Amino acid sequence: MPEKARSNPFSQFLSRVFSPIIENSVREQLSVIETDNTFFVGTRRYDDSERDRLDYNRTEILEQCLDAWRDNPLARRIVELTSQYVIGQGFDIKINHEQTKKFINSFWSHRLNRMPSRLMELSDELTRTGNLFLLISTDQAGMSYIRALPATNIEQIKHAENDIEQPTAFITKEDENLKSNTYPAYNHTTDAQTTGGGFAPVVLHYAINRPAGAQWGEPDLAPLLPWLRRYSAWLEDRVRLNRFRNAFMYVVTGNFASEAARKARQAELAANPPSSGSILVCDQSETWSVITPKLEALDANQDGLAIKKLIASGVGLPLHFLAEPEGSNRTTAESAGGPTFRRFEQRQQYFMWLLKDLLQVIISRRAMVDPSISADAEIEISGSDISSRDNVAHSIATVNVMNALERLKDMGLISDRELLRVAYRFAGEDADIDELLAEGTGIDIRATKDPIKPATQEPVDTGTGSPKKTVLP
Repeated sequence: MPEKARSNPFSQFLSRVFSPIIENSVREQLSVIETDNTFFVGTRRYDDSERDRLDYNRTEILEQCLDAWRDNPLARRIVELTSQYVIGQGFDIKINHEQTKKFINSFWSHRLNRMPSRLMELSDELTRTGNLFLLISTDQAGMSYIRALPATNIEQIKHAENDIEQPTAFITKEDENLKSNTYPAYNHTTDAQTTGGGFAPVVLHYAINRPAGAQWGEPDLAPLLPWLRRYSAWLEDRVRLNRFRNAFMYVVTGNFASEAARKARQAELAANPPSSGSILVCDQSETWSVITPKLEALDANQDGLAIKKLIASGVGLPLHFLAEPEGSNRTTAESAGGPTFRRFEQRQQYFMWLLKDLLQVIISRRAMVDPSISADAEIEISGSDISSRDNVAHSIATVNVMNALERLKDMGLISDRELLRVAYRFAGEDADIDELLAEGTGIDIRATKDPIKPATQEPVDTGTGSPKKTVLP
């Protein structure tokens, strides 16, 4: 009792000193640390559109799309295919003002802009995130420089009070130093030089797959993310199981006198297992058999093909674009490419409008510094052909229809304008018919020259442009 009495004050002292420390440490280990991603779950800003994703959900989707593009070969190929068809061999830019055209050429080839190679990066970012934030920095000489801001770095898009599609400012997320940048959106009515003679950096925002009434676009990969994960998991399981596809096990059945005899025989075979191709001779007391795994690979192949079909249909691609012939013949493959080419053509038209809008901003800023630049210069941008097969088909159609059009023209049934309109329509080219007629000489020289004849009289394959070897009766 006296020893316990003497230890009680000391124990009480230790308890008073260390109990709060231990209790706080346990609470920290068992508690969940609150972050912005957990605190703001299910909330949105008062000025955000209800048609947009919640902030935490949008950030998560964008990060998952980037990870899928980095790690998933199928996702990488989908993004590459879109850029390859949209960009193709580049764009042809026509400007009706000579000095303005020279300036755009210098801007296009500037080593800090490198637009020929940057186009692929911009198209990839637009497909991968559904949004393209272009930061335009202009020096005192009026030369502009383009940089793409990652969509995951944009925290908020401020817009006009009466129009959600008119952004006024872009606020970035805080960096490691807890600093955030606010970039004004470009406004052609208020854009002007600063007191130092330069220009304030501005941001242009372009979006695809954007619902009406929303500010943010949607990535092409967003609806595919769960199925890309499932396909990768399925494929990983098949690879893991395939490792054991050729594995087997010997089963020896015999009449052993005792358990000790059976174990002795098993130890003997385990110490000297029969090699591949060896000959085993045994008596009637032993029976050898082999156990092998049954993977049922044919059934599993149909499961993987079903998932891949869903992924391909989600981005409008036929299976043979994703290294899956599926037993289709050439005719089926060509017909399946029609909707795909139309989708790429629509994306290409949007990208050409994007470039035209960007160049107009570049020219407008240069015109404030250089009076030889016309801010009202007309810009025409044309892209590469989506499919080379279209050129062959259009050329054959044009040659065939011109014979009928010339006869109608000679009979006085159609005018020169109608002949040109139909000819360019079958050629698949857009043209200003009135401008073509104004630039033409109007002199018919067919009497002095041989008429244009087809390259061959044999039937031509519209897919390759080569004569067909066999013709159906």
